[in-house]
Amino acid sequence: MNMNSMNSLPLGTPPRGASEATHFLAQHPQVSQILLILTDINGIARGKLVRPHELESLYTQGRPLPSSILSLNVLGEDVDSTGLVWEVGDMDCLARPVPGTLKPCPWLADTAQLLLSMDPEAGQPAAAADPRLALVRVVDGLGQDGLHPVLACELEFYLLDADGWQRGEVQPARSSQGHSLSQTQVYGVHELEAMRPFFSELYRCSRIQGLPAETAISEYAPGQFEVTLTHRASALQAVDEAVQFKRLIKGVADRHGMLACFMAKPFSARAGSGMHIHVSLNDEKGNNRFASADPAGNALMHHAIGGMAATITDAMAIFAPHANSYRRFRRSSYAPTAATWGVNNRSVTFRVPTGAPPTRHVEHRASGADANPYLAAAAVLAGLHYGIRTCIDPGPALQGNAYEQAQQPLNLNWYATLYAFEQSDFIRSYFGAPFQRIFTALKREQCERFYSEVTTLDHDWHLRLA
Repeated sequence: MNMNSMNSLPLGTPPRGASEATHFLAQHPQVSQILLILTDINGIARGKLVRPHELESLYTQGRPLPSSILSLNVLGEDVDSTGLVWEVGDMDCLARPVPGTLKPCPWLADTAQLLLSMDPEAGQPAAAADPRLALVRVVDGLGQDGLHPVLACELEFYLLDADGWQRGEVQPARSSQGHSLSQTQVYGVHELEAMRPFFSELYRCSRIQGLPAETAISEYAPGQFEVTLTHRASALQAVDEAVQFKRLIKGVADRHGMLACFMAKPFSARAGSGMHIHVSLNDEKGNNRFASADPAGNALMHHAIGGMAATITDAMAIFAPHANSYRRFRRSSYAPTAATWGVNNRSVTFRVPTGAPPTRHVEHRASGADANPYLAAAAVLAGLHYGIRTCIDPGPALQGNAYEQAQQPLNLNWYATLYAFEQSDFIRSYFGAPFQRIFTALKREQCERFYSEVTTLDHDWHLRLA
C-alpha cells in the first residue's frame, strides 16, 4: 500500500457547506436524483431519494430521518428492544451531509449519492446508534492525546454469477469470454485478465468518484478478488471511502451481470473474505509515531498491538457481526484464530508488514468483509488507544506458523461474543452505554432468530438418526 498518499482531502476538492451542492450541480447538470445514504449498524445503506432542488436546504437545515432507521435488522425489520422505535414514538432525528461525499454514481444514469450522519448536537436518540459517530468519538479521543490515526482498508470479495443466484445456485461469475472461474489461482494474472472489463470500469468509476483504488489481485478461491485503498491521514476519510468503494464494487458488478458478495464465508470449502485494516499513528506534524528501523516496530506500536489483542474478545461481535462470520475462522485459512502478532507473517491476527521505517504500521486481520467498516475501524482504534494508555505488552512476536503456537484463542461463539460485548467496560468507555445497549439488542435478536431456524442440515443429521 502507498503510505505516501496521505492527503486528508484530494486535490480539487469542491467547497463545503451549501456551496458544495451548488458547485456539484453546476458540474453535473445531468443529475436528476440524489441518493441520501446513512450506514446502519449492520453496514447496510439506508436513506432517501431526493431531487436536486432539495440539496441546498439539506446542507443548511439537515434532513429528518426516523429514529427506527438505526433499529433495523438485516431484513429491514424494526427491532423494538433497541429502544429506538415505540419507546420514542419513532421520532424524527436530524441527519446532516458528510462533507465531500456528494458524488456522481457513474454506474447509474443521472444519479448521484451523498453520505449522511446523524447530528450529534441535536440531542436525539438515533445519534447514539450512528456507526460513523462512533468512529468520530474514538478518533477525537485519540486526537486529545496528540495521536492522529492513518488508516486504509483492504476489501476482499467474490464476484458471483447473478443469473445463477436468481436460480438459487451460488457459483463464481463467468469471465468476459464466458468461461467459468473454477480454479483457485492465487495472484493469477489470467484471472485478472478474465475480468478486465469489470476492473476497467471499476477503476474508471473510482477516478470519477475520487476514490483511491489501487492494487487488485486474484485471491484464494475462484472468483475471489481483493482491491486495496490508499492510506489516509484522516481515518474518517479512509472509512468513508471504503463504504463508498463497497457500494461502487456492487454497482459495477451489477452492470456486468455479476453479484459482488461481501459475505464472510459464502462457500463452505473455499476461502472466506476479510476486511484488513492497516493503521499507524501520526503526530501533530504528520510524522509516523510507529516509524522504526526495527522491522518489529517501536515500544509505542507494541503497546498498540497489546491493546488490540487485550480487547479483541470485547470487540469480536463487531469484527464478526453475523452467524456466517464465524465460519471464516479456520486454521491455515489466512483468517486468524488467536490473538497473535508477528512481522511479515500472514498467520497472525496483528501483522507488521515489511517496508521502510517511515511506513511502519499494523495490519489488523480479524474483521470479515461483512463487518461495518465504521465500527470495525472504531474498535481497532479504540483497542490501540487503550493499549497505549495502559502500556500493554503484547509479548514476543511469533515466527513461523502462528496457528501452531497460539496461546490466546479467539472467542468464536456468537452468543459468547455478544455477552462479552454487552458486559465490556472497554466498549462502554469508548462507544458509550447507549450504543452498547442498542448494538447488543439488535444483534441478539438476529442471533436468536438465526439459531431458532431448523435447516436442511438439521434434517440430514438428525431427522432419522436421533
